[in-house]
Amino acid sequence: MNREEAYKLLKQHMKTKNLIKHSLAVEAVMWRLARHFGEDEEKWGLAGLLHDIDYDRTKDDPKRHSLEGAELLEQTGLPEDVVYAVKVHNEAHGLPRESLLDKSLFATDPLTGLIVAGALIKPEKKLAAIDTEFLMNRYGEKSFARGANRETMAACSEMDLSLEEFLTLGLEAMQGISDEMGL
Repeated sequence: MNREEAYKLLKQHMKTKNLIKHSLAVEAVMWRLARHFGEDEEKWGLAGLLHDIDYDRTKDDPKRHSLEGAELLEQTGLPEDVVYAVKVHNEAHGLPRESLLDKSLFATDPLTGLIVAGALIKPEKKLAAIDTEFLMNRYGEKSFARGANRETMAACSEMDLSLEEFLTLGLEAMQGISDEMGL
């Protein structure tokens, strides 16, 4: 499956505009992480783009989220490691994060929310208005971007990345698609 086919599949299953933007953000960060680690950018991007493909159907049943998505992606013939990364990104299943792909997708999912929240509190409401130092300061504020799980983001250490490095890579990636994000 190429990126165009994946995006078409995503839009068939996902109707929420902000969730589509979230998927695009996770895709961009996964591309950037793949580049950083010398991994397959296309494969990692597909994992990011499609990781929440079942969310519209499973949002009220967190124990089903990512299992239905992984099943759908398996049926489309996506590689087993992408399917597993999608499945394991939901901590509710208690599955081990084994590969660098698994660990990256898991930590990236909430990171995008923190970055978007950072941009939205600036008067400009633009990703260009924030930097890593700003995000590092906001990261420590429990009341800021409450939905962005800090413990999950801190799992970037499983990839041998410091939080600062992880935030920098994520912000760079999302700034690269700021027009698509509307930020």
